[in-house]
Amino acid sequence: MFLARSVLGTKLRRELWRMRGQVLAIALVIAGGVAVCVMSLVAYSSLNATRELYYQQNQFAEVFAPLKRAPRQLLHRVSEIPGVVRLSARVEAAAKLELPGFTEPVSARVLSVPPSGQPEVNRLFVRQGRLPAPGRSAEAAIVGAFAESHGLLPGDPFSVIINGRKQTLVVTGIVESPEFIYVLPPGGMLPDFKRFGVLWLSQDSLSAAMDMRGAFNSVVVRVQPGYPLASVIHDLDRVLDRYGATGAFSRRDQFSHRFLSDDLDQLKIMATVFPLIFMSVAMFLLHVVISRLVNTQRDIIAVLKAFGYSNRQIAWHYSQLVLAIAAIGLVLGLLAGVWLGRGLGELYMEFYRLPGLLFRLNPAWLALLILITGFVTWLGGWRAIRQAAALPPAEAMRPEGPARFRMAGAERWFSGIRLSQPSRMIIRQMARRPLRALLSMVGIAMATAIVMVGNFQFDSVSLMVQTEFARVQQQDLTATLVEPVNAAALFGLQRQPGIRYAEGRRSVAVRLVNGHRDRRSVLHGMPAGARLQFVVDKDLQAVALPAQGLLLTDFLATELGVGPGEYLRVEMLEGDRRTLAVPVAGVTSEFLGVGAYMRLPALNRALGEGPVINQILLSVDPARNDDVYQSLREAPGVLGIGIRQAMLDSFYDTLARTFLTFTFFNSLLGAIIAFGVIYNTIRIALAEKGRELASLRVMGYTHNEIAHILFGDMAVLLVFGIVSGWLFGQGLAWMIITAMQTELYRVPLTITAHTLGISATVVFVSAMVSGGVAWWRLRHLDLVAVLKTRE
Repeated sequence: MFLARSVLGTKLRRELWRMRGQVLAIALVIAGGVAVCVMSLVAYSSLNATRELYYQQNQFAEVFAPLKRAPRQLLHRVSEIPGVVRLSARVEAAAKLELPGFTEPVSARVLSVPPSGQPEVNRLFVRQGRLPAPGRSAEAAIVGAFAESHGLLPGDPFSVIINGRKQTLVVTGIVESPEFIYVLPPGGMLPDFKRFGVLWLSQDSLSAAMDMRGAFNSVVVRVQPGYPLASVIHDLDRVLDRYGATGAFSRRDQFSHRFLSDDLDQLKIMATVFPLIFMSVAMFLLHVVISRLVNTQRDIIAVLKAFGYSNRQIAWHYSQLVLAIAAIGLVLGLLAGVWLGRGLGELYMEFYRLPGLLFRLNPAWLALLILITGFVTWLGGWRAIRQAAALPPAEAMRPEGPARFRMAGAERWFSGIRLSQPSRMIIRQMARRPLRALLSMVGIAMATAIVMVGNFQFDSVSLMVQTEFARVQQQDLTATLVEPVNAAALFGLQRQPGIRYAEGRRSVAVRLVNGHRDRRSVLHGMPAGARLQFVVDKDLQAVALPAQGLLLTDFLATELGVGPGEYLRVEMLEGDRRTLAVPVAGVTSEFLGVGAYMRLPALNRALGEGPVINQILLSVDPARNDDVYQSLREAPGVLGIGIRQAMLDSFYDTLARTFLTFTFFNSLLGAIIAFGVIYNTIRIALAEKGRELASLRVMGYTHNEIAHILFGDMAVLLVFGIVSGWLFGQGLAWMIITAMQTELYRVPLTITAHTLGISATVVFVSAMVSGGVAWWRLRHLDLVAVLKTRE
């Protein structure tokens, strides 16, 4: 009965066809909001369902416990811990790889697989080939991202250095693990598939290479559903404490899981913020269009009521018009949203190593979205619908009373300026309908803000990465050592060919505790006169390390609820695992990660050790890169090598493409809003002023002069709308980055002139397109037909 074949049904179909341009413009705005919401929900639901199924099928651990070395006889005590339902003990190691045709340093994390094949916890998904067979010391399985980046296939050989011993391995399989959905190098914040990989060797082979036969140095645990993880972690630490445990931690602190969880949270933000803007604009457009339609159909409403149609039937008729527009927008938005959601999910799959994407869309969410869209659009036309239903037939038979003409305040303000008559008309008509002008300006501002939000993210992330890897980190290479060594090793290293300068640091895993709040982090000991890497404040200026106490990043200080002058309990997770009370000397700012900083001598004194380091930062002669790479690769004490430029390249090769996709999509959505607002505003103005414009043409005004009158107020609204949109966009951007603050990264609010220019250009181009359509209609204005309208 929605478009029933009745008098009102026929009238409805004719009006939808006659206003098809405006209907399509409004429907596109509604479709944009629905598409963003559905896209985010589809991507979120699909990725979340894929992750949960993957975790369940592959028994992803809830608790991780690294340690130095423990006998396998200890496992029975671990299995008796209350809440533990499944566990896997394994050997972990770091390795350096040599791949044919690739001269840069390559490091890897190596894990053992039991003789039975699949481990009980963190089972592997085999994409191609098989797992290493027990007793085969020269076989290895490789994580998919690393294998794809180097073109490795089952049967390909490569060289590896484990525990200072070089051997040749053969690829037996390409695998994925729920533990490495997001593959990050140690200490890194961005993936680097070419220079860091994950290998799995048989337990016998890796135990022999690490001199750990009958022992393990890592245990992962599955916990009974609903059982407190904190209790399991406490009992694990108690059992493993004497074996060099560095503190068990939950899945929440596991890097891969945390990265994916943060991205899923951002999808939920997109599913709420952007549709809210689109629906607000659609409400405004529907209010203006339906109000104008009711005003022009007063006599028709009177006739319908005279023929016996009730107020309820009249209200339902105009409600059907609104709901028909909403239905068109819903259909377009749902189709576009599902398609874009699939594409977004596939884009995420390039960075997250999941076996395959499961398509999911919660029917309850979809039903709620349909109801909200219908209600919001109906609410936009509610006032006009109520006006049509309540209009008495006798009053409706009379034309609407003429507007009260008088000199507006705006005309008095510009009275001292010699303006042409068309310009005075523009000022007068804007002053007569200030609310409509304000709403039009708000719509343009929202379109501008949408485009700004899409572009500012790329600018902000670029600044974040450039600041971290150009301003904060100025070293060329970072060498992580197997064990801490005396700082005197720097002098011998600096004499090697190709090394210009070397700087030592000490990094220690710690748990920072303030009352009931605690965080697992890394405490960095840095030399007082650091030249290659230092700490910066919110203005990106270097901060001098205090002689006593430590510096905390602002995010970490907020999470711990501690400020300068207060004491923090620092539990060392290495060495003798001593606990210290250290004052917080200051708070600093970082975009990537969180951490705490002390002077290197103070940290070594706190640890009860001499002048030792476990990281070396190097400035290298670019002409001797290969020589330096080779010497570090062969050095047995070097655990891994990080290349600063490689991290930058990784950003531009991976995340940059994602942000460019979002930038394009947000620009497109902003253009849709701008087109919908401007096109409807011009069409309504043309319909309302058709008789006046035709009269002016008959009186001798040229086409350009009446175009000046029609488009002049829109040009003014466009200028003020874009400027207002810049301000609104800045506020919206601040809201978004505030919601996106995570422990892994904090996106700075950076709005450049380039971003402002792009947002203005997108809105201006969409205005030119909609203005071009109106220009064509104005050129073909039928003067005789327009002048026949009833007085």
